[in-house]
Amino acid sequence: MAEFVRVDSSTSSHTMDKSIILPPDEIFRNLENAKRFAIDIGGSLTKLAYYSTVQHKVAKVRSFDHTSKEATNDNLYEISVQEEVTARLHFIKFENAYIETCLDFIKDHLVNTDTKVIKATGGGAHKFKELIERKLGLKVDKEDEMTCLIKGCNFVLRNIPHEAFVFAKHTESEYRFQTTQPDIFPYLLVNIGSGVSIVKVESEDKFERIGGSSIGGGTFWGLGALLTKTKGFDELLQLASKGQHTSVDMLVKDIYGGSYGSLGLTGDLIASSFGKSATADKEFSKEDMAKSLLHMISNDIGQLACLYAKMHNLSRVYFGGFFIRGHPVTMHTITYSINFFTKGEVQALFLRHEGYLGAIGAFLKGAEEDNPNQYSWGENYAGSSGLMSVSPDMNPMQRARSGTFDMLEMDRLERKLVNLPLLQDASSYIPDTVDLIEDAPAREYWLFCFEEALDGVVKRAVASQPDMPEAAERAEKFRQKYRHKLQTLRHQPFAYGSLTVRSLLDTREHCLNEFNFPDPYCKIKQQENDMALKYYQKAVKALDGLSWEQRQFALVRGVLAGNVFDWGAKAVSDVLESDPEFGFEQAKRQLEERPWLVDSYDQWFERLKGPPHKCALFFVDNSGVDIILGVMPFVRELLSRGTEVVLASNSGPALNDVTNGELQILTESIAAMDPVIQSSLEEDRLILVQSGSSSPCLDLSRLDKVLAMVVRERNIDLVIIEGMGRAIHTNYYAMLSCESLKMAVIKNSWLADRLGGKLFSVVFKYEVPITDHISAALTP
Repeated sequence: MAEFVRVDSSTSSHTMDKSIILPPDEIFRNLENAKRFAIDIGGSLTKLAYYSTVQHKVAKVRSFDHTSKEATNDNLYEISVQEEVTARLHFIKFENAYIETCLDFIKDHLVNTDTKVIKATGGGAHKFKELIERKLGLKVDKEDEMTCLIKGCNFVLRNIPHEAFVFAKHTESEYRFQTTQPDIFPYLLVNIGSGVSIVKVESEDKFERIGGSSIGGGTFWGLGALLTKTKGFDELLQLASKGQHTSVDMLVKDIYGGSYGSLGLTGDLIASSFGKSATADKEFSKEDMAKSLLHMISNDIGQLACLYAKMHNLSRVYFGGFFIRGHPVTMHTITYSINFFTKGEVQALFLRHEGYLGAIGAFLKGAEEDNPNQYSWGENYAGSSGLMSVSPDMNPMQRARSGTFDMLEMDRLERKLVNLPLLQDASSYIPDTVDLIEDAPAREYWLFCFEEALDGVVKRAVASQPDMPEAAERAEKFRQKYRHKLQTLRHQPFAYGSLTVRSLLDTREHCLNEFNFPDPYCKIKQQENDMALKYYQKAVKALDGLSWEQRQFALVRGVLAGNVFDWGAKAVSDVLESDPEFGFEQAKRQLEERPWLVDSYDQWFERLKGPPHKCALFFVDNSGVDIILGVMPFVRELLSRGTEVVLASNSGPALNDVTNGELQILTESIAAMDPVIQSSLEEDRLILVQSGSSSPCLDLSRLDKVLAMVVRERNIDLVIIEGMGRAIHTNYYAMLSCESLKMAVIKNSWLADRLGGKLFSVVFKYEVPITDHISAALTP
């Protein structure tokens, strides 16, 4: 977010004698590579959308050719940092008063675009048409406002997890975010601009305006200006947030002396808006009148929305438009009205990015030839402004609505992301174990933990690029950016949706990528992979020398010991930094003895005595000892039992997690030493697939479409999830329709203490779906 700076100006009346100095590194980013534009101009705000290509660094791995006589390098693979071009959507919101200066800035920096048209929507598109065409030299192509609005709403609901939220005032976590639904239709969209439009949305392209009202945001603004002499919309809302409507409104108890029980009316219910002003011989404060007016209009809109929702049998109602703008007082009043009139049967939902819906829709209309809906998109936390409260009690991070930019950035992902088909109920799946918005002590700890770890991350980032002298400067910018994000989240934990350990990790990865640190742990991973491979045959030989019963337990302990080698855990990284010789056997000795903190090993062992699983899906975790000495021997045993195995690894780097590119090379190297792995690869019984993730955690609702296809084709009947990030921070409570194993070692003292364990406590959770229990009970 960048502050506007007012300077003397002789610009036209459109700018109201205001101008701005724009920091180009903060806003209008990548403008020189902009390919397509869209604009949504409302009564007071302009929302600009543009698509650009972004050039950034990626770390690639490539096998060394060790067959040639000239080969002298002992490393298994080489790492090269390459430039890659990806697509990014930019959405910027600012006041209409600054539109001319913004257009001048765009014109000066628009050098590589070949577009001739700018898509436009909104009531102000006609008013500013001539100005836009003159300034940018682009033809304005106007699009239907409602069509753009629906397209934009569908887009954010599909692509931004935790986009929609319920607002619950007077609770510890006022913002309760909804998980992304596999099917978003049907729903009711109540768009509150100057008036109100109520739209029933049934599919991507099928919607109908089924009602509306002339009493909307313009009514509040107009009557408010007459009553209070306050001209600004936001200033009027600020007055309302400080007022007491009971001074002006007549309540049920003012008429009946209390509640009206037979009609189910409580005493504090409004019987007549502005009712007291008709009889009271006194002056009313601006604050009280503004509050009464806000209640009157919000209640009216809420009741209208309820009636239409009930008529059309819809339970989800999304509210958007100029009137909302994230103001807690407005959201609370609408929510109260919806709950009162429907007794909780209809849910009032708000959107984090509702101000961008029209601009997004207009952009999509112009980009249909590129088929943007064929891709999945993800919010770039490094470049997006967060949702900020304007409540007066939210200082010091209170957002100044006027005079600031607001930004949303979305990156096009390389692959389409879908649900894991094995989720028992995709609509109720929540990846994260703890919501840090609701859990204040956990929030305080983890924010402190991530801030404390910043120095180590900066150090690691610089060390990963020893040949780049400017790396230290970029690393410092990363530090500042991420620390600012953490400070924002400390005061506004709801800024980017549900606050979780996963979102904190993902934000850090986004910030690292922003400053061209694509894989700070690449060299550590390379060293540890090379080292662990040297011990693979010895480890397998030792396992083969055990009895069947001993071997099953040793394999599980091996996976757990391997999972200790996690550079993302401070307790472990401190050990690895101070003792480079710390090895696999030492890690085994660190493990908690049985009974473990969570211990289903006996049930798992009994299951192994039965028929082999058809196919196992294994979500792997770390490079080095973890994947090579822990996971691969375990996989080898499954293969020997006759179970096919699908190894799912990260598509992109995160901490020291093994990526799909690295795993391909490691598996080929292991196959050269191990006939079981070799034959399994040749017979297509062992396959490697990208997960679609670049996170240390795992969201089973956003996985690579190819992986989902493999899951269906292979009839997966066992899912194994390994690691603290994937099996504890996320998916601990995930319910699957097949058997599952969740294995992790707790490498954080605070978390271990909270769970009733200690450092290096073990979680071994074997679960069988309830349906299997039922069918087993019914089988004679």
